[in-house]
Amino acid sequence: MTYPPGGTPDPYQPQQPYGQQPYDPTTPYPPEPSSGQPYGSQPSSGQPYGAPSSGQPYGQPPPAYGQDPYKGGQAYGQPPGYGQPYAGPMVTSTNTMAILALVFAFVFSPAAIIMGHVAKKQIRQTGEQGEGLATAGLWLGYIFTGLGVLVCAFYVIVVVIAVGSSTTT
Repeated sequence: MTYPPGGTPDPYQPQQPYGQQPYDPTTPYPPEPSSGQPYGSQPSSGQPYGAPSSGQPYGQPPPAYGQDPYKGGQAYGQPPGYGQPYAGPMVTSTNTMAILALVFAFVFSPAAIIMGHVAKKQIRQTGEQGEGLATAGLWLGYIFTGLGVLVCAFYVIVVVIAVGSSTTT
């Protein structure tokens, strides 16, 4: 890496990865051969000019981008015999019934219970996301249905007591 005349690196210049040199417009491309011959001269190895010295037959296309020509086409950094690197998990969609179960828990809770169970079954079969939404919809559906039943029972008891007390007076 070359430094400015002061001898310290410029902190605003991008850093090069270890082992790589920054681009220098004064060097020829491709770099001159290390055999001491000037760039563009005929090689002294007896091969015709332009013939590859890597052992590949003349005229064979270069390896694809990102593949090491010395490892038989394997990608850089991989041991030989292995395929492409792991691409990560496939992104799946969220189950619609699980979303509806959570929404209906606040609107009409008995429907949320049914939709939550259907959503959990669909998620097990298809592998979609939304297990937590379906569980939350189920729990809230059961809680709000139970609260609704208690409120209705309380009103029934209040009405029965009111009717019973009004007939005795």
